[in-house]
Amino acid sequence: MRIAVSNNKILVFLFLGLCSRAAAQQRTDTTLISHHLDEVIVQENRLAAPLKAGNRNVTIISRKQIDAMAVSSVTEVLAYVPGLDVRQRGPGGIQADIGIDGGTFDQTLVLLNGIKITDPQTGHNIMNLPISLSDVDHIEVLRGAAARIYGINALNGAINIITRKATESGVMVNGSGGSSFKKNEKGNLYGAYGIGATGSLVKDGSSQLLSLGRNEGNGYRYNTAYDNYRAFYQAAFNRDSLHQYNVLAGFVNNKYGANGFYAPPGDKESEETVKTFLAAVSNTSKITPAWVMTPRISYRYTKDDYIYIKPDQFRNLHNTQVLDAELNNSFATSIGSFGAGVEARYEHIKSSNLGNHDRTNLGLFGEYKSIADRRFNFTLGGYLNYNSFYGWQFFPGADVGFNITPDLKLFANVGTAQRLPTYTDLYYKSRAIVGNDKLGPEKAVYAEAGIRKFSGKFSFAGSAFYRQITDFIDYVKDTAGVKDPNSIPWQPQNFHRADMKGLTFNAGYSTALQPNGIFNSVGVNAGYNYLSPEFKGDGITTKMSRYVIESLRHQFTANVRTQLLQHFSISAAARYCMRINYKDYTVIDARIAYRRSRYQIYADANNLLDVTYIEASAVPMPGRWVTLGASVKL
Repeated sequence: MRIAVSNNKILVFLFLGLCSRAAAQQRTDTTLISHHLDEVIVQENRLAAPLKAGNRNVTIISRKQIDAMAVSSVTEVLAYVPGLDVRQRGPGGIQADIGIDGGTFDQTLVLLNGIKITDPQTGHNIMNLPISLSDVDHIEVLRGAAARIYGINALNGAINIITRKATESGVMVNGSGGSSFKKNEKGNLYGAYGIGATGSLVKDGSSQLLSLGRNEGNGYRYNTAYDNYRAFYQAAFNRDSLHQYNVLAGFVNNKYGANGFYAPPGDKESEETVKTFLAAVSNTSKITPAWVMTPRISYRYTKDDYIYIKPDQFRNLHNTQVLDAELNNSFATSIGSFGAGVEARYEHIKSSNLGNHDRTNLGLFGEYKSIADRRFNFTLGGYLNYNSFYGWQFFPGADVGFNITPDLKLFANVGTAQRLPTYTDLYYKSRAIVGNDKLGPEKAVYAEAGIRKFSGKFSFAGSAFYRQITDFIDYVKDTAGVKDPNSIPWQPQNFHRADMKGLTFNAGYSTALQPNGIFNSVGVNAGYNYLSPEFKGDGITTKMSRYVIESLRHQFTANVRTQLLQHFSISAAARYCMRINYKDYTVIDARIAYRRSRYQIYADANNLLDVTYIEASAVPMPGRWVTLGASVKL
């Protein structure tokens, strides 16, 4: 459904934004500076540990950092993390692919509170999440092959989105409205609005939270209108001090015009609707003082309805179900901590294009973490996997850390992982793409070494890595002796090997100034990522690649934020990207906000320089866009 937004409606949207955008906060943050980042607990499913004690390349995006950014979706937040390649198709996180360190979108594992969101149909749908940005507490980004931690499909790393927990009873409402102030073909201004509410109840050892949200807009160019709504519920029930039960459920309906999203230029009239339902139940029990056991069951259903032109000409309807059961354990002993877990995963798809298929995956985890002394600690473990298509595989990993000083650490790690082909890789059929049911899984070996400092006003981290993927899957065309490459369909193939070398650096400085002065605090962050890919295999020079040659070569991000006159904050962020086969571009976003204990008002300016650029396929991203929003705690 295409949405026309008149000039009068735009004014209404802007007024709503000023009057009602919810603070995503359940407590009032009076500073933009994030203290004690090193004390954040990284939420692995077994051997969780403070960030300072970890020996991996982990980035934490805190709630305070998110609040200081001119963003409206999780994908927009991730675009400012060096090493993450977020290829958006339009604004507001409507559809986006996420790669890590030059990998494809199918090689990234996304989790919600530790629940795996891997989509067996296609990685295009992994960010179709039932949460709004206001539901997020923080985001953890773990780079590198991580099978021993998260199992299958964490080939290049994992993104774990941790939601807020209700800490007090109350209701919050939110609203925002924005426009590019450009007109569509009907003479109406392009614009969008968002409204939402969050209610929480904390009573008698239990906490419950319900979040509802709606975002609608008429797009930013022809056939890019969208309409999506979300509902998200989570609860924690403490039977006693030794047992806690957690429940999570969410639904998202995401409908949008898909002009140029997947098959340009013929898909000018295409539309897509993706509906996802997610539910999970878990229990954390302290069996003995040294033994903690956490069983969990989760279910995910996705309906993907893609219409190329008209339903009677070309339509793909996919229904995917994933059922996952896990049992995780941690044991504290005098010689260190042990983690053990088992999981079973069943995947089924019924599709008008891909057919009717299912597969089963079984996994067994084992880990050991040494006692962290003042200087040295290490972890080693492995993941034994059985898949009904591909049989048995084992994926080991280890890490080590050495504290030069209490605040300065050297670290190194090595890991392995695999990525299973999606049903789209195996069975898709069209004139432009033909699946390959002979594909095998990708396998990766990853090694990294670096140095970091998290404590104090100044923090930094730098590392170098090498990754080797065997049986690498990419969509290719063999153009040897062919006059017209467009006459040949793309087909996924297992290349012999794909090597990636990379460097990453980031640094930050934050300080509190005079509390009663004009400037109360200042924070600056900057990051840089460099990638150098190399591909080896028979006939590789005669093949055209669909995805790999789009990876980033250079990526630079920077942001500065300040709080002034106690209640005002100003921030600006820039990201520079240079892809291997595309021009470089720089995007600048800015936010100004006024915060009080019960409400906040903000104004965002995205793509401030009105730059024309493309992140995915042939989809030009929006130009300059201005948004006004507010939040009210009732």
